[in-house]
Formats: sequence, structure tokens, C-alpha cells
Amino acid sequence: MTDSTTDSATRGAPLVFANTRVLVPLSLLALYIIWGSTYLGIRYALESYPPFLLAGLRFLGAGVAMFGFLRVRGMAMPTPRQWRNAAITGILLLGFGNGLVCFAEQRVSSGIAAVAVASMPLFAALFSTLYGERPTRRESFGLMIGFVGVIVLNLGAGLSGSRIGALALIVASMSWAFGSIWSRRQEMPPGPMNTAAQMLCASVALLLVSFMSGEHMPAHPTLRATLAVVYLAVFGSIIAFSAFLYVLKHARPALATTYAYVNPPVAVLFGIVMVGEQIGPYDLLGMAIILVGVGVITLARVRRAR
Repeated sequence: MTDSTTDSATRGAPLVFANTRVLVPLSLLALYIIWGSTYLGIRYALESYPPFLLAGLRFLGAGVAMFGFLRVRGMAMPTPRQWRNAAITGILLLGFGNGLVCFAEQRVSSGIAAVAVASMPLFAALFSTLYGERPTRRESFGLMIGFVGVIVLNLGAGLSGSRIGALALIVASMSWAFGSIWSRRQEMPPGPMNTAAQMLCASVALLLVSFMSGEHMPAHPTLRATLAVVYLAVFGSIIAFSAFLYVLKHARPALATTYAYVNPPVAVLFGIVMVGEQIGPYDLLGMAIILVGVGVITLARVRRAR
């Protein structure tokens, strides 16, 4: 390495570090607010769009835009094996995971939906045992706490009034968790092409379910509902996920996944302030217990990794 190259690298390092110190907090803020607000966005979009059509349109628009951008930038097409794995993962995470959340929000409030989905890390820890990752005592303790929270949440008025909605949210959380664990052991498309491929594959599955269930485009959708769909596609699917990838690359994974703690209370706050949603004592208690359980599991995994 020449002296000029060394000097250039030395001058560039503080600049990169400074940018990271600014962009990581901004990216985290985007994750907290945007992903926390998507539950309310789904509620607004459901005013005109049926659930599976809504999810299908969201991921079709975001997937086409991201895929086209990446191809223009010269990123290679996924291989047939990568397409297959992206399709399976996308259907689990976005098809079942997000599609069933949209379905459930026809029956439960956006805040309660976010709280129920917060149980996803609990199922992820449970599914990890299928691949030989036995939980430690602390992780097992966190699992027990978290599932007690799920039971308490189901006792509250938010979920007890709609068993179908509660079941849909539990299946959504389980599907997202299993898809996340399974995909880690598969050959996936590289970088952001993985996200684009998953969204494209999931959109096809969701639109097929929409067609088979008799859903159709609204004749006169409201402006608010249409803007909500655009918001979910652009901000929820592209911008927020890009922010997540940036934090995951430049910060510790434990920091990148803190959205799991922040999104539920943010979603509850948006629901109360924007549309006057009500949340009862059992719902609040269930949310608190679930988040404690998730926190215990996360801290235990960080300690084991060290």
C-alpha cells in the first residue's frame, strides 16, 4: 500500500464513522416509527381494499420497483434454487405473516395486532430447537414468560372478541418466525435482491388467494385508503427494510432487532391518538409480559454469543 493510499484511507475512515454515527440512529428512528405505523396504515387501507388484495398490491408494487432498480444497477438475477427458496420464505413471511395480519385487522384494532405480532421472537426461539439450537435456562425462562403474556393478551377484550382474528395473528407470528429460521439455512438471493424476490413471490401468492376468495378491486376507493397502500409499499416495504439492512450491517444485531420492543407501543399510541382505539388492562398487561419475555430471550442470546 502506498503512502497516498494510506493517507486517503485514514482521511476517509473518520468520515465513514461520522456518517455511521448519524445514519444508524436515523435508521433506527425510521424503523421504530414507520414499522410501528404500518399497522395503522393497514387499518386505513382496509377501508376500501380487501385484506389479501391489499397485501398483494403492496408487495407487487414494492417488489417490482426494487427488482427493477437492482437490475438497472447491474445486480444479477437469482438462480432457480434461490428463486425457490425466496418463494418459500416470502410466502411464509409476507404471505402468511403480513397477509394474515391484514385479515386480522378487519376484526381487531391495529394496536392489538402489533402487540400479538410481538410474540414472533418467542416462536422463533421455539422453532430453533428443530435445528438443534436448544434454549438455555434463561431462554427457556423467557419463553415461559412470553407465552404467559400471549395467554393474558387473549384474555383481554382486544382479542377475546374475535377468536378468528386471534388465531390469524398467532399463525402469522408462527409463520414469520419459522420462515426466518428456515431461510437462514438456505441459499438465498444476495443482499437486497433477496427482499425483492420475496416480495414478488409473495405478491403472486397473495393475489392468487385474493382471486380465489372472491376479492376484487374497489370501484371507488377512498383517497386515504389508496394513499395508505402507497405508504405501506414505499415506506413500510422499501424504505424501512432498507433502514433495517443498514443497521444490521453497521451495528450489532441486538440493536437492529430492538424494533420488536418499540413497534408495539408505537402502534398502540398511533391507534389511540389517530383513531381513538381502546386498549384494556389485560391488553396492556399482556403486552408488557410479552416484551419482558422477548427481552429475556434476546439478552440471553447476546450473552451466549459473547
